[in-house]
Amino acid sequence: MKRQRGSRVRRAARRLLVLVVAVAVLGGVAVVGRLAWLDGRLNSVICDGPCGPEFIAAPDGLVQSTPAARAVSSAPDLTPVDPDAVLEAVAPALDDDALGRQVGFAAGGTQPGDRIASAGDGILVPASTTKVLTAVAALDLMPPQSRFTTTVVDGGDDRVVLVGGGDPYLTARRDGSSSVVQRADLVTLADRTAASLQRAGRDAVTVEFDDGLFTGPSASPGWESDYVSGQIVTPISALWVDTGISRGVRTSAPAEAAAEQFADLLRSRDIDVADGVDRVEAPDGATTLGAVRSATVAQIVETLIARSDNEAAEVMLRHTAIAAGNPATFAGGAEAVATSLSRLGVDTEGLQLFDGSGLSRSNQVSPATLVGAVRSALDTPGLAAAVDNLPLSGVSGTLDDRFDDDDAGLVRAKTGTLTGIHSLAGYALDADGRPVAFAIMADRAPRDGFAATREAIEDVAAVIASCSCGT
Repeated sequence: MKRQRGSRVRRAARRLLVLVVAVAVLGGVAVVGRLAWLDGRLNSVICDGPCGPEFIAAPDGLVQSTPAARAVSSAPDLTPVDPDAVLEAVAPALDDDALGRQVGFAAGGTQPGDRIASAGDGILVPASTTKVLTAVAALDLMPPQSRFTTTVVDGGDDRVVLVGGGDPYLTARRDGSSSVVQRADLVTLADRTAASLQRAGRDAVTVEFDDGLFTGPSASPGWESDYVSGQIVTPISALWVDTGISRGVRTSAPAEAAAEQFADLLRSRDIDVADGVDRVEAPDGATTLGAVRSATVAQIVETLIARSDNEAAEVMLRHTAIAAGNPATFAGGAEAVATSLSRLGVDTEGLQLFDGSGLSRSNQVSPATLVGAVRSALDTPGLAAAVDNLPLSGVSGTLDDRFDDDDAGLVRAKTGTLTGIHSLAGYALDADGRPVAFAIMADRAPRDGFAATREAIEDVAAVIASCSCGT
């Protein structure tokens, strides 16, 4: 019999617990409120809907006490994970017809040297679980606290050049609703630039823009031809504002749109700006008139994983290419990811990547590669951001409304979904509290069975949570 979904029960429980907490506060029983907070049941009150990852408190076994001590089990004296025991436990769930005819699975412990065991098909289409690979490589190749700078420089002859620094979350303006990654904004950049111009006695300029940090095509050759025209993804650029989206519409020329918006902001600051903006190459050594800095690489990675942000993942793929000394293209980023994973000891046999987000149906990844990447993030100082904000089952992100109540809070994993393709990669606590890294992939699932396939994927992860899988 299929396991029953618990979303209705969960919503009812949240409403009930809000009342309980209110009574508890009035009565001075603060512990009830704390328990409800830790359980995630106050999300709808605190966050007006599903809370972002910064508001989520995971159960003790899934909390990383420090960046260097990740996936600490609540019972650290247990025997190590036996991956063969995990395979045996999940075998019946992997046979579910809802998963389709091509299914792959891998699992292992989260400690260095733990063996990874696999079952089923070896190489499959990963969909958005690709972002885990991108995130790990980005953190491996760039300092987690580094930032990207958007600048305006003096172009000479009364010209100013807006130079894109590849900030995936550059926004038009910051306000009370801005997230932690929306640190840099165009309004602040215009304020600083106008002040510099006015100090220099300049009140008339022409605005140009330089988006040359990234090279190559702005859409992956591995994407469907209608991804950009169909408003699924913005053309990837080193310069855009609000991911190139204005009033719900994605622009086909994000850098030009950003420059035009910047020109309007200068005009509103009493700078006479000529009509039109042109793409140029900023002169070397040009004087900086204004600059704004992005959130940190770690914050960006945490956010793109939690939100499954396609555009941010592609921007980070380009930065990963640059950090590796490769051309800042899709291909350069893919090569950098593969090289980084290999250096980290991850099995990359059969790995083929055409993007960093997983939108490409041409990507090929093994479950063992995903498990290895998750384990590297758990084991390696500096890579924690790749897994710290993985969605939590039944609580946050893309897993907020998934899994039964009994499994809520026991799984942290990245989802992956395209038509006929479903995947889940992350780690779960087994019945004894052991953290188990796992990946389940199905890329020939029935196209008319979305809900059943999703449930079957959850069943596999839930089996891990109920398994005593020690050696």
